[in-house]
Amino acid sequence: MTTRHDATSVTLATLPSGVALRTVLHTYEGDTDTDSGDSGPTLYVQAAQHGREINGVETVRRLHEHLLEAELRGRVVVVPVANPITFDRVSYTSPAALDDVNPNMNRVWPGNEDGTIHERMAARLWDTASGADAIIDLHTGSPEMFPHVVVTEGDEASMELARAFGTDLLLVESAHDDAEEEWVKRNFDGKLRVTAHEAGIPCITPELANHTQILEDAVELGVRGLLNVLRSLGILSADPEPNGTPTLARNHLGRVRATESGLFRPDPELHVGERVTKGTFLGSVFDPLTFEEKQRVTADRDGVLYVLTQEATVRAGDTLANVALPLSESN
Repeated sequence: MTTRHDATSVTLATLPSGVALRTVLHTYEGDTDTDSGDSGPTLYVQAAQHGREINGVETVRRLHEHLLEAELRGRVVVVPVANPITFDRVSYTSPAALDDVNPNMNRVWPGNEDGTIHERMAARLWDTASGADAIIDLHTGSPEMFPHVVVTEGDEASMELARAFGTDLLLVESAHDDAEEEWVKRNFDGKLRVTAHEAGIPCITPELANHTQILEDAVELGVRGLLNVLRSLGILSADPEPNGTPTLARNHLGRVRATESGLFRPDPELHVGERVTKGTFLGSVFDPLTFEEKQRVTADRDGVLYVLTQEATVRAGDTLANVALPLSESN
């Protein structure tokens, strides 16, 4: 059995000057079963929707090395850089001059081939992704984020993918009418994961942690997770390997915010991934001129601390921490 690899350059959209925004679709395909004619399932994987999130790019580069040597029953389609605009700028969103209507590509799926630049880019990639049996949208958070996988609440097929992928934290997120007001305000209905859910395609969003720098632990976790998903789908023949013992929790979109501007010193005894209780001390915001403590920051609920910012200079309204609400497996 042989694995065929094809790398095809595709144009996602065109800039006003006529310069094409291109990326590469890598397709890995095994032999079709000659007896049944079954070509196996297809997994679509993309990275770098947000261009500074480069650990996803490194993850699929290392996956490439595995797939070239593997025996596949099915197809794997990989887009290492879904958004070349933000990748070149090492940014989360595109500059307003290129798309002032939709600066965040992960708010416009399934896209519009006649729309803004990001809508056209999403539409071109959705042409491919929508034909898959499962989708993985690789992201990475801030350096102080605990690695986790996000799944649309109630989507059992996606939950199976998430459990196969691994990580020690699995966040479920409500959508549409079941979601909180914050979800609507932030236009989360245009996420790739939500669009895939509506199309009946299992989809997960791993958040591998860290951006702009390659973090070995995050990348290795991502590679193991992708290989585990391939095994769970039957594209690879081996059994999934242990890749974490996930705590199931709700991504309630609530944030512990700075009520004052100043310098934030997080509690050095705390680490992301720990359980905290309501009122747990998280850190202090100080006045840099008078040294006065302006805000004593505490957890707003019991749960898993999965973000604790290490950015020292903060403004009123900035996010300082995120706490996820643990759920029982029966939820």
